[in-house]
Amino acid sequence: MLNITLEQLSLFAATLAMAILSPGPAIIAVSQSAFAMGRRRALPYGWGLATGASLWCLTALLGLTVIFRILPWTFMAMKVLGGLYLIWIAIRMWRGARDPLPDPAEAQMGMTFWGGIALNLSNPKPALFYSAVLLSIFPTTLSFADKGLIYTTALSLEMGFYTAMACLMALPLLRRRYYAAKFWIDVIAACAIGMLGLSLILRQ
Repeated sequence: MLNITLEQLSLFAATLAMAILSPGPAIIAVSQSAFAMGRRRALPYGWGLATGASLWCLTALLGLTVIFRILPWTFMAMKVLGGLYLIWIAIRMWRGARDPLPDPAEAQMGMTFWGGIALNLSNPKPALFYSAVLLSIFPTTLSFADKGLIYTTALSLEMGFYTAMACLMALPLLRRRYYAAKFWIDVIAACAIGMLGLSLILRQ
């Protein structure tokens, strides 16, 4: 039995859509993947990113954020580990900036479905975002069906966004421009992801 209304679900979807559109390491990563490897290789990576992002919604629904509140050190530990993971990705991207273009048949730098999940699980802040949004929009008591519908909505939005990004950034015109400026695009992407990882560790 559903306890949530269509209006509440629509508000949740609109809020999540606005949050997804804000720049972050996942957007940079899926764009770089599509530029370098094309749509066929970027799509599974994008789907992994979407799945990883949606899993934070699931953890919020299941009460992981309660643990963060009771044991703040667990959140800090996840932030540090996640930040270090992003910095590691940035270093690999920086080192590969002068490498020749990758073979589209080969995945690089963890640009696989599981690599996408790992990247979006490296930042625990979405769990707090989802928790805050869920608490502010929906009733405190949610049935199993409510939680299933909320998670399905989140997963569908994340999948739709990352699929669109992977397809858009793999368009021939954009890929040709990437080929012409691969070194600088990779360096800028590495710096952006590295700074995001560092800010994740340092920001309170």
